[in-house]
Amino acid sequence: MKLTHSPLVFCLGLLLSPLTAMAGPDAFQPGPVFKTYGRIAKVDAGWGIPQGMKFKVVFDMSKAAQAGELNPGLDSMARFINMHVAAGVKPENIELAMVVHGAAVVDLSNQAFYARQHDGSDKVNANAALIKALSAQGVHFYVCGQSAAYYGLGREALLPGVDMALSAMTVHAVLAGSGYSLNPF
Repeated sequence: MKLTHSPLVFCLGLLLSPLTAMAGPDAFQPGPVFKTYGRIAKVDAGWGIPQGMKFKVVFDMSKAAQAGELNPGLDSMARFINMHVAAGVKPENIELAMVVHGAAVVDLSNQAFYARQHDGSDKVNANAALIKALSAQGVHFYVCGQSAAYYGLGREALLPGVDMALSAMTVHAVLAGSGYSLNPF
């Protein structure tokens, strides 16, 4: 039995095949700023970003990553930068801050403190390289001093580019008063 397809079916197959090949995790590719972090998908958006838009956004992170793994909250910041730069926003128009509290403060610590908090594990703090890269893009990191005190984390054990604050609540209030919006994701 010989099967034949009409030209219309063949053309539809050609048109739809790239769409199905780029669905799900495969749709996410490296962005223009961070090649190994913050993968993004191309979107045919009907709603555009206003010309000259300046973003001042604060992120909040309280959950720690598993030992040796990247914290998804940090990767979200890289994704925010990648997708907006890819959409035409100038990098200098993106001002981000991360407020870290709870168990997540350990993810912003140097390797010695990180290992002690993970029972002497030899797992490397996978967050250090991304924090360095984000800091180089002007991202500000603030650790809640109250959470740091709970975990015994001193300023000397923070990664370069990370500041100690009185509390997460204090930083959020100050940044809100400075025009930052809170990213709810």
